[in-house]
Amino acid sequence: MTADISSDGLMAVYEALSASPNGKIAVKLSTGEPGSNYLRTDLIGDLVQSLNGTIVECNTAYGGSRSNTAMHYQVAKDHGYTDIADVDIMDENGSMTLPVAGGENLTENYVGANFANYDYYVILSHFKGHAMAGYGGAIKNISIGIASSKGKSHIHTGGKGGSMWSANQDSFLEAMAEAGKSVSDYLDGNILYINVMNRLSVDCDCDGSPAEPDMHDIGILASFDPVAVDQACVDLVYGAEDGKSLINRIESRNGLHTLEHAEKIGLGSREYRLVDVDD
Repeated sequence: MTADISSDGLMAVYEALSASPNGKIAVKLSTGEPGSNYLRTDLIGDLVQSLNGTIVECNTAYGGSRSNTAMHYQVAKDHGYTDIADVDIMDENGSMTLPVAGGENLTENYVGANFANYDYYVILSHFKGHAMAGYGGAIKNISIGIASSKGKSHIHTGGKGGSMWSANQDSFLEAMAEAGKSVSDYLDGNILYINVMNRLSVDCDCDGSPAEPDMHDIGILASFDPVAVDQACVDLVYGAEDGKSLINRIESRNGLHTLEHAEKIGLGSREYRLVDVDD
C-alpha cells in the first residue's frame, strides 16, 4: 500500500509486487460514464505504457454511453485512454464461455470474445461504492467488468435470467464471486490487482452523476489476491473517521457477502498483511 495517489505511487506499489508479466498484457479498467470518477490518464498512463499494455473493457448491459461498441470507443477516446494505449472493447465480437467450478449459482460465465487474446491481466480498479453491489473493487472488475454485455445480465440474475433489476441480491453477489473465480482459474496466476482509493463516492464509475465524495482519499493497494485487496480496502473504509456514507452503502446492499462467498469458493483469502511501501 501507498498513501501517494500519483503516477509515482502507482508505479511503486506495482513494482513492490515484483511481478513478471509476459506476452500480451491487458490492463482492465472501467472507462467510466461521462461525468464519473473514472481513473484519469495522468495517474495511470506511466504504468500502462511501461507495460506496453492494451486497455480492455466490455460494453454495459444497462444502456448509457457505453452500451454499444461505437459509443464506447468514443467514450474511451474522450477520457484520454486512446492517447496512452490501444483500447479493446473485448465483446465487440460477442462472447466466449468460461466454466465456473464449484459455483452455487453459475455453471458458466460469458466474457468478451477477445478475452483469450491476452496472456496477462493487470486489473486496475477504482475502489468506490456501488448502487447494486455496495462497493466495487477487484472482484467486481474481474466479474461484471470482464463479462460481456450478455454475461453481465447473466451475473446480475444469478444465472436465472429475467430482469437484472429485480434479481435476488445475495445470488447476484455470489454470482459475481463465481464469475470472478472463472476468470482467475482460466488465467492460472497470470493476473494481479491494483485498487485506487480516491474520489471515494458511494456511487460507481458507471454513474454519470455520482454523489460527491464525503470522505478523504486513502491510497493505492496492490496484491495477487483479489479477495485480500478488496477486504483491505473495505477495512480501511471502516477504519476511517469519515467513512460513514460508504459503510452505509456497503451494508445496505450486503456487500460484505461478496467477500464471504469469494473466500468460501476459493477465489482468495480475507486474511492479509498490509505492507506500507512509504516506510
